[in-house]
Amino acid sequence: MSTVAVILAAGLGTRMKSRLPKVLHPILGDPSLLWALRTLPPDLGGAVVVVHHGKERVLAALESWRQAGLLPCSVTAVDQGEPLGTGHALQVCIPELDRLGATQVAILCGDVPLTSPATVRRLCSAEALLLAMDMQTPGSYGRVLQHADGQLAGLVEAKDATPEQLAVQRVNGGAYALPWPALRRALQDLTNDNAQKEYYLTDAVAAVAATLPVAVEVCDPEELAGMNSRHDQATLQAAAQRRIQRHWMAEGVTFLHPDSTLVGPRVVLSRDVLLEPGVRLEGAVTVGEGCRIGQGTVITDSALAEGVEIRPYCVIEQAIVGAGAKLGPFARLREGTDLAEGVHIGNFVETKKARLHRGAKANHLAYLGDTEIGEGTNIGAGVITCNYDGVNKHRTLIGSRVFVGSDTQLVAPVSIGDGALIGAGSTITQDVPADALALSRTAQTLREGGALRLRARQKKQTRLS
Repeated sequence: MSTVAVILAAGLGTRMKSRLPKVLHPILGDPSLLWALRTLPPDLGGAVVVVHHGKERVLAALESWRQAGLLPCSVTAVDQGEPLGTGHALQVCIPELDRLGATQVAILCGDVPLTSPATVRRLCSAEALLLAMDMQTPGSYGRVLQHADGQLAGLVEAKDATPEQLAVQRVNGGAYALPWPALRRALQDLTNDNAQKEYYLTDAVAAVAATLPVAVEVCDPEELAGMNSRHDQATLQAAAQRRIQRHWMAEGVTFLHPDSTLVGPRVVLSRDVLLEPGVRLEGAVTVGEGCRIGQGTVITDSALAEGVEIRPYCVIEQAIVGAGAKLGPFARLREGTDLAEGVHIGNFVETKKARLHRGAKANHLAYLGDTEIGEGTNIGAGVITCNYDGVNKHRTLIGSRVFVGSDTQLVAPVSIGDGALIGAGSTITQDVPADALALSRTAQTLREGGALRLRARQKKQTRLS
């Protein structure tokens, strides 16, 4: 049996009131569609994503996820064209599903992000299954009608339901697994004779159920909740956060204020990590054992080794931080930063494509871009690597055990040898050899009693005016 998944992702999402396609709106930093795709088993025969509204952006996202290795199986896309209903979305997939040799089709929605991988595995391995949920106030959800033995008898949209059918509290979760030959026949026979004049996928599912048994599995409503509004998005994010926090707390992680702390689905935390209030971790983040991450810190796509201390209000993106390093407060590590063991980056220091070797320090008010800094080197307050000449970027190489005095500009490309000492207030435009002393200052002017004479002159001018 070759199971192929179909992910419905063509909707406009009118109630989101956004130019961004609904399925690209994020939950804890990852788009809803990525959540749905990530649940797919890797042994599937492939997945087909149905696109239309915002197609270019969705296709670009799919390609970026493919390149990043985030997709568990091969994924292709089909443009629905003019959207004529969910049944029509499956109809346009017929040639692609035939090409993939599908014998079984699992159908999911790209705006339903919290279905668990375990539930999706059961769906993909079933012969014929519909996922449902029980709700006290079903509202506009389609109702699930069942035979006495529990098998599916039919599906009815709320707008087409009778008062008796509207009283049913078991509703359609929008996820199905069906044999492709039976579903294919049902799709070809669909009509749009309904209140919305659309081709309903539910009609095709009901037609399949009329020819073979379709089981109904009742799931936690949280797993099948869709994102149709900003309120839904916030509700789903809160649910996802609770789920993730429960997992990491069980693994020995401390959340000082869980309600204000956001940890994404691709974050990996180690035991004895402590997260202070307001921390946000998104993308592919790994945090080593015993790290403490200070209040208000935002970390994206980065790796922290064990024992790192991040003081409050740091921003770290696409960076590597070595064991025992200390950062902040108010430090910013930009893409390409690589800090070795025991490095100190202090308040209001910004790094970009900077590699600092073991024990290097930049504790105050510095910009370190396109640079490599050796072991034990000390970077003083106000130091700038002047890496951009208006057209190109250039590198600054600083050796080991170098002392760079405060308020120094290093005009790249430039190299500073091991053990060199750069005097405060210098502008360095030429290479400095190892163990050399480099100074670049104008001569100091000193006039004894000059301040007294200046104040007397100013006082006299004030009286005359």
